[in-house]
Amino acid sequence: MRPAPPFSPELAHREVVAPVASFIKPFHSHYFSRTVGPPYRKRQYSFAGLPGLMPLVRAFLDTSAAERCEEYQFLFTLLGSELANNAIAHSRSSERGSTYTLTVDRGAKGMTLICRDQGSRLPQEKGTFTAATFADIEAGTATGRGLALIDALADRWGDNGDPKFRQVWFFLAYDLTDNPWNQIGTEDLQNPEGPGNARNTENILKNEVEC
Repeated sequence: MRPAPPFSPELAHREVVAPVASFIKPFHSHYFSRTVGPPYRKRQYSFAGLPGLMPLVRAFLDTSAAERCEEYQFLFTLLGSELANNAIAHSRSSERGSTYTLTVDRGAKGMTLICRDQGSRLPQEKGTFTAATFADIEAGTATGRGLALIDALADRWGDNGDPKFRQVWFFLAYDLTDNPWNQIGTEDLQNPEGPGNARNTENILKNEVEC
């Protein structure tokens, strides 16, 4: 019997580069085609908690909203990416071998996205999240611009309040007529006393899109 080759410690820390497409499960490629596929009511997929897989996450969200107008598709993908980024940044979903799950529920008036992660890395008491204001973020007294964007642009959002098994969701209506997204940059929303402090909303949104 041949002796086992000597173990090289540096190999344990060496990164392996793999194509993003290799993370797509068999028979699920239509989830990421960015085109209108088979009709569905609910669609669910679990992603490894790796920042490098965000292009795959965005493809999943784009495809889920492919039947809607380009503006809706962009906004749904933007807000959904924020939920995924939060799961990677703040939960145990980013630990080796862990995942988080995105579930899309397509209704008659809009789409709901649920992000279920593996729970908080740090001890937390039960309770729901509170979104920071854009004014506080701009002033540097608060963080969490992802939830601030969701709070400003989604019609409704919330979470289950369980730090050990967190589920955060938002609902985005198909009709964007009254959505602040369509009012950013208008004279009404340039009023710093207006709803959501739109000047700060616009600045944060520009930074988020450029990142």
